[in-house]
Amino acid sequence: MNETLTPAGTEARRPGSARICYRQARARDAADQAEVFHHAVMQGAMSHYSVAEREAWASALPRDASAWAARHALFTTLVADCDGRCVGFLEMDIPRGRIETLYVWPSLSRRGMGSTLLIHAERLLMEQGHDWAHIEASLVLAERLVRRGWQEVGEEWVERGGERLCRKRLAKRLAAVET
Repeated sequence: MNETLTPAGTEARRPGSARICYRQARARDAADQAEVFHHAVMQGAMSHYSVAEREAWASALPRDASAWAARHALFTTLVADCDGRCVGFLEMDIPRGRIETLYVWPSLSRRGMGSTLLIHAERLLMEQGHDWAHIEASLVLAERLVRRGWQEVGEEWVERGGERLCRKRLAKRLAAVET
């Protein structure tokens, strides 16, 4: 796969505008990933989870670059890069056809970055022969995925730091999408 996933010709930008490109993660993205995760959970999920639930969820993964860099060996990680900084990311387990995580910096959410990361992930999964993509999504993400054509196939509760968190199991039949 090419490192930059942004379609050719979209790299040009207007003076003063931020450039977003989509690419595979690099080791230097790990510190940003830790911050994106922490803030997405603590701020972005506040309408669906209590403070105690969000603190337990956020503490499930260290706020440490080395932990996130180690995850690059476990998962194919795509990032939304804004002027050289990771502002959103998606981790997937390609052999299993699973999207593991999807997080976007809270103040930048609802601007299409998560959707674009999903389009790239779905394409990669299709290229590897998968007909379906699967995810266990937070209540926040599940609402948005259902609007994008994902189907709810169940609910589950996970324990994080003594708190029980509800999440939804979702699946989507993959179809070619023009990017």
